[in-house]
Amino acid sequence: MCSWCWAFSSSLQQLMKKIPREILIIRLLGGLAPDNDNPMSDDIRDYVIKNWNSIEKRVPETKFNYDFWKKCKPRRSTYPACRAIIAARKQKNEFDTEMTTAIQKAYYLQARNPSDYETLIELAEEIGADKNKFSRDVASIETDEILKQEIEQYKNLGLKSLPSLLFINDKNKLKIEPDYINPDSMLEKINSIQ
Repeated sequence: MCSWCWAFSSSLQQLMKKIPREILIIRLLGGLAPDNDNPMSDDIRDYVIKNWNSIEKRVPETKFNYDFWKKCKPRRSTYPACRAIIAARKQKNEFDTEMTTAIQKAYYLQARNPSDYETLIELAEEIGADKNKFSRDVASIETDEILKQEIEQYKNLGLKSLPSLLFINDKNKLKIEPDYINPDSMLEKINSIQ
């Protein structure tokens, strides 16, 4: 999971409510960290914890549960969570954002491991998804192919960081810097190029 995406989630939700209805919103998963069953290295763990500290200072409303580092076996593996979002989305489009939020809260607030399929299956059930269908879909080749396609599309659009916002219309293609505090600044940029 992307710590900065978690920090951006509140501002993004506010922005989504204000974007004019005629604008089509497409969410893509960037992937971040491929499948890996090895424990997270101390260097990576320290880097992630340092990011959490930076985020709490820069975006004070964003909280983290540091018990995660004691209760869980951290792995640098975000693809399972990405596949979980796709598997949930296959059941209902609204489950895309619901599963994203459930995974983020599980990881950052509840100290549950989003790299573990057991956790992801529990979360799918908690949001109301069919547990059996989700369990099949999250492990399917088709879901993995969809993830690979989204990552490729993300790269082909020239996006390199997470989170990223890109506005495209007939005349313009504009990367919009995420504003973690003020969603109106992003909305103003979108409105200025419509």
